[in-house]
Amino acid sequence: MKVTIIGLGLIGGSMAKDIRKAGFATRIIGVDNNPVHQNRAAEIGLVDETLPLDEGLKQADIVIVAIPVDKIQQLLPFILDNINSSTTVTDVGSTKKLITGTVENHPLRGNYVAVHPMSGTENSGPDAAVEGLFNEKICIICDQEKSRPQHLALIEKLFHTIGMDIAFMSSDEQDHTTAHVSHLPHITAFALANAVLAESDRQIIFDLASGGFQSTARLAKSSPEMWGPIFKQNQEYVVESLNVYIKHLEDFKQSLLAENDARMYELMTNANRLREILNGEAQNLVRKESTTTKLYTK
Repeated sequence: MKVTIIGLGLIGGSMAKDIRKAGFATRIIGVDNNPVHQNRAAEIGLVDETLPLDEGLKQADIVIVAIPVDKIQQLLPFILDNINSSTTVTDVGSTKKLITGTVENHPLRGNYVAVHPMSGTENSGPDAAVEGLFNEKICIICDQEKSRPQHLALIEKLFHTIGMDIAFMSSDEQDHTTAHVSHLPHITAFALANAVLAESDRQIIFDLASGGFQSTARLAKSSPEMWGPIFKQNQEYVVESLNVYIKHLEDFKQSLLAENDARMYELMTNANRLREILNGEAQNLVRKESTTTKLYTK
């Protein structure tokens, strides 16, 4: 099985590591328009060889597209135009509705499986690749009915092989869900970092920065080149999630201004429920399965 990975940063590089370790691929081909990244990926053994895009497409049994979502939207039609008729294509972008719409009527739409593996770090580039990044995480497969069964089955096998569980959603539902649980946290981290940097003339702030601040602001180190296009492509649902978040910030602010201790403690106590939910102790509170979503494990 020859796998071509387009984009040799955190996600593409981490997939290369896990695919190699699992023995899923006989050969991993790397493609990257950044020659520094391409050379570094070969140097540290993420890929067996690097090739120009057209050659990488010709040789692939599977093509994995791991580049910023605006570039995926631009490149995906070209990829489908230039693959062999038996080649399977997938992308790992964090948004899906605009990307899938780009190839909705392509003759080889059935060769394409739209996915979003829900994992990552704030780092970027080939050296950020992490073995085991995807283990025990969820991979969302979108619009599975539009992919031909053999291509869908192969991509399911790939992500199961690297340790992921699979959830099925429509592209629209995926974008709506991830706006709240992935995109909003990144915007929040960027805003928090900017708020603190506004006090950067007071070095003591950074000297006193605790683990709590560092863990909360960690996502602010994420690549603007990757996250800017995500926010733009998912503008509608990102703005919706921001409005909800701002409402809750305002609620907390008003409880302080009004010296309403009861309301302040009520807000914090309600937020504490998240601990039980994330620990799996109250899944009945959050597992509201929609008619278009199902989840199964390895």
